[in-house]
Amino acid sequence: MELNLKDKHVLITGGSKGIGYACAAAFLAEGARMSLVSRSLEHLEAARQRLGAAVAGSHNRIHLHAADLQDPQGASAALASAEAAFGAVDVLVNSAGAARRTPPEELNAQAWHDAMNAKFFTYVHMLDLVVKKMGARGQGAIVNVVGAGGKVASPIHMPGGAANAALMLVSAGMAAAYGPMGVRVNAVNPGATHTERLQSGMQATARMLHISEEEALAQATRKVPLGRLARPEEVADVVLFLASGRASYVTGVVLTMDGAATPMVV
Repeated sequence: MELNLKDKHVLITGGSKGIGYACAAAFLAEGARMSLVSRSLEHLEAARQRLGAAVAGSHNRIHLHAADLQDPQGASAALASAEAAFGAVDVLVNSAGAARRTPPEELNAQAWHDAMNAKFFTYVHMLDLVVKKMGARGQGAIVNVVGAGGKVASPIHMPGGAANAALMLVSAGMAAAYGPMGVRVNAVNPGATHTERLQSGMQATARMLHISEEEALAQATRKVPLGRLARPEEVADVVLFLASGRASYVTGVVLTMDGAATPMVV
């Protein structure tokens, strides 16, 4: 299927690792130009080397900018840097930030604030800037990689789940607000996925249940009817479709990808 992403300028937050990195590799393979944003320039440089080795001829299509997107000024500087490199952003993929999974007895006020800063505001600061520019141009696509924890309450993921639920609402609201201007906004909610972040989640679950990390992972896997956790590349495939012209009539959708672990309510 031709996705018509060649030469599109794609800005990915959190693009140095995990699902964000998998999205970057997939967009580059489609011929897109890539601006990657992450807090660590070292991690970004390592990602560029990996991407250059994985996708031939892609090195000159990758722009890097290190920024803390919890700071709105950091988001503004990152967007300005991306635009200076490759022009207006055609596609925004938000995949930066993750709230710590915390057993209920370890929660405090700061944990709730930290979760919103780490996940909600890192998305909203960039989303607010980009969607307005897309609206002024009359075109653009945004995909927020959120998380299934915003749909189903988990004792281990309450602050992060609250941030995810808020992002689901923002995604749907922005789709309604900017659809008349030619901008599509969708969200993808991955379940447990084999990324660098998975281990910290298993550690928190193990502490809460007083089990080993291995058993925590085994329990998480047993909850998935497909019998395994997701791979980052599988999430990236869905993100690419939603960002492409092939999904021209898809907006305001919150798509859960958890291998049917969440029961469907009809």
